[in-house]
Amino acid sequence: MVSRSLSYCAKNSLKSRNVLIVGAGIAGPTLAYFLQRFGAHPVVLERAPQLRTTGQTIDVRDAGREVVRRMDIDRTIRQRSTKEEGVAIVDSAGRTRAAFGVESFGGQGFVAEIEILRGELVNILYERTRDHVEYIFGDHPLSINDHEDHVQVTFASGNIRKFDMVIGADGMRSKTRRLVFEDKSPIHHLNMYIAYFTIPYSQSDGTWSRWYNAPGGRSVVIRPDNQGTTRALLSFREAHRSYEDLDIDQQKQLLQNVFADAGFETPRVLSGLKNADDFYFEALGQVKLDQWSRGRVALLGDAGYCASPISGMGTTLAFIGAYILAGEMSRHQNHTEAFRQYEALMRPYVIKAQKILPGSTRIAAPQTRTGIALRNTLLGLVAKPAVTGLITKLTQSKTVEKVTLPDYENILAQQ
Repeated sequence: MVSRSLSYCAKNSLKSRNVLIVGAGIAGPTLAYFLQRFGAHPVVLERAPQLRTTGQTIDVRDAGREVVRRMDIDRTIRQRSTKEEGVAIVDSAGRTRAAFGVESFGGQGFVAEIEILRGELVNILYERTRDHVEYIFGDHPLSINDHEDHVQVTFASGNIRKFDMVIGADGMRSKTRRLVFEDKSPIHHLNMYIAYFTIPYSQSDGTWSRWYNAPGGRSVVIRPDNQGTTRALLSFREAHRSYEDLDIDQQKQLLQNVFADAGFETPRVLSGLKNADDFYFEALGQVKLDQWSRGRVALLGDAGYCASPISGMGTTLAFIGAYILAGEMSRHQNHTEAFRQYEALMRPYVIKAQKILPGSTRIAAPQTRTGIALRNTLLGLVAKPAVTGLITKLTQSKTVEKVTLPDYENILAQQ
């Protein structure tokens, strides 16, 4: 596939250009793949000493599936998927109140057709790019100075390098964004905290996710994986800020206190939390910026337009954004025009992905037992095949507006 792409590299504006990509998660390596394929020399910089392979189950939806197909990794992703069969909404006794299989809502429901552990996907992307892309681990930018004809980056290691462009793909709390975009924080908090970690598998976990709500806006989700363990998710509604700044031991103790009387299988989850070595805790939020670029520096994925886990669109946005950004950079010699076109194509989709229904967090995590019971009853009705079928037809009529990916290979071949 790479050799096929090299036939038109000489015709596009990326030939021999050096591009620094900050972040080796999902968006960064995807961008690196297409940049290299279109003739550039990408360098991926990761602050961690090795790949960050922890994380929960994520999915790929809509046009994101077409991007992975064009990367020729769709079969690999399916082979390494969790094989999760659906999600069951349960009560404190573990009884199912509503159930949505993977096929519900045309495979675009609570559990999508393609569900894969984040770490598995990160490894797949690294395996796909490592032979043709320079990776630097255990380092990060201290300063990013944009000159008219290049960008000079000073690394924490003391190294200083020049690049034609720099792309920040380093997450919702992007260091790249803080260095280059001097505005106030663009993070819009959703007043909810969430924690992810792995616990031992139990026979009760089966092959379905189980979602339990406790009064006080608390949620416990248990998801079996394809590695013989189970992924746990704890979330709670809270307007107070700064819990994300606590150290790991303090965050674990906070969760022990918040969920002490939650019921269901929460004691088992809290027991597993004590020894979890892949613990991750964050305050949910969305990133909203008026512009995703400054000079020769642009933002990609969560760094520029995080939609939050509530949207279920973060991974999909990363894939689509990376593909479009690489394509537009290859089409336009002028970086300003490339970034402008990238934003023009992506922003409508981002706006749609970031639209969260008013009260979504209250629906996902009701405060009272009565609210939980009413919500579960409603979901039980929605889960009926006739209802899910009707909703699928209504929503599919609207998804015609989704992103249609440009065919950059043909575009470049014709230039």
